[in-house]
Amino acid sequence: MPKGRPNTMNNYGVLLHELGLDEPLVTPLRTRFLQPLTALLYPDCGGGQLDSHRAFVVKYAPDQDRELGCHYDNAELTLNVALGKAFTGGALYFGGLFQAPAEPLEVEHMVGQGILHRGGQLHGARPLDSGERWNLVIWLRASAVRNRLCPMCCREPELVEDEGYGDGFTREEPTTVDVCALT
Repeated sequence: MPKGRPNTMNNYGVLLHELGLDEPLVTPLRTRFLQPLTALLYPDCGGGQLDSHRAFVVKYAPDQDRELGCHYDNAELTLNVALGKAFTGGALYFGGLFQAPAEPLEVEHMVGQGILHRGGQLHGARPLDSGERWNLVIWLRASAVRNRLCPMCCREPELVEDEGYGDGFTREEPTTVDVCALT
């Protein structure tokens, strides 16, 4: 089976599309449950226009990745759910949009609970003290937003052909008119 890294910062985990879980699990979760919620909470950053995602599970353990430095995500919105295992430490912390947190807000990540935030909000995970923490992370993307401005470099993107969701960018198809319907 192919084995990609979950993202550029985590070394331990799995991409859900490699397990065949995008269409039966993550896409319905995004379209039926998350998008109605994000449309209300985050209309200004594409919450009502989510049309792709990147979903992965990451693992934190004392002898592996113990923490995650301050970063922002390649997403308009991010859902991070603590899946299980017993652990201590590893609180999440948050700063501002694309701004380093001077006085970060810390949130204890609790098993069975999720945290929804803007992808551009700087955040990280404090060191794990003991145990293992597994997290489901879904980067939610809206091509209507990212086709105008790349969330990683804040410039207009130059689109190229790619497989799958292509990091959430899409080529806009030219509008066609059915001439027969006009007569």
